[in-house]
Amino acid sequence: MTRTAPLPRPQSDALVHDRDAGLERLEEIMRRLRAPEGGCPWDLEQDFDSIAPYTIEEAHEVADAIARRAWDELPGELGDLMLQVVYHAQMAAEAGLFDLDDVIGAICDKMIARHPHVFGAEAGVKTAAQQTRDWEAQKAAERGAARTLDGVALGLPALTRAVKLQRRAARVGFDWPETSQVLDKLAEEIGELEQARQARDADALEDEFGDILFVMANLARHLDIDPEAALRRANAKFARRFAAIEDRLAARGRSLQEATLEEMDAIWNEVRAEDNAARDSGSGEGRHG
Repeated sequence: MTRTAPLPRPQSDALVHDRDAGLERLEEIMRRLRAPEGGCPWDLEQDFDSIAPYTIEEAHEVADAIARRAWDELPGELGDLMLQVVYHAQMAAEAGLFDLDDVIGAICDKMIARHPHVFGAEAGVKTAAQQTRDWEAQKAAERGAARTLDGVALGLPALTRAVKLQRRAARVGFDWPETSQVLDKLAEEIGELEQARQARDADALEDEFGDILFVMANLARHLDIDPEAALRRANAKFARRFAAIEDRLAARGRSLQEATLEEMDAIWNEVRAEDNAARDSGSGEGRHG
């Protein structure tokens, strides 16, 4: 195990303010934050459970910066995510579980084991498709006797987890061969949702609605679409178009509260038509607009 306590204050101060110290600097900052004497009270109160939601949030903010092509923001967002790794490793080291060296060692060993075509005797002799098959075989071997769906993290966004579950099942042949069959299943599930709605069965409604989302995730997989990215794109489009309604009403001296639904819907259709025209001309919002 590496040390869990910060260096003596003069050495610690020097390291904390050394911009060239890299990861060692970040580790020392975290040790100082978690130091029983002189540390940050908030950081000292945290544990794995309380920090885990922040880890997920920071990963989403990295994805958001990439989706927006906000390259100037990405270093900061990646730094926030890296801090989360260091945070968990520091808490683990304090508990005598593992430390950051173990974390780094584990991922290095895993990458070497999963890439024999790069680091081993098979270097340079495999196609990308062969490498993908070997990667999956290696992951299956690592899971050992675990069931097919074991290890798909519960903490993933629900749509992402749905796709991962379906991919695992598809590897052993449990999948629709044709996309049209997924669409048929979607129509079936929508019919079942309508039955639950007419029966005013709240529990069945939630269950059938979940089934529809699950089938939609499967459809996204068949169409090679990332459903999380597609929904983020739809969210951004909705927010931008709704802001346009607000702005255009304001230009007319009216507020959202004063406008009728018909007025708002008319502006929405105007903006949508402008979007479609811009897309058709090749100057639209594109993949991440």
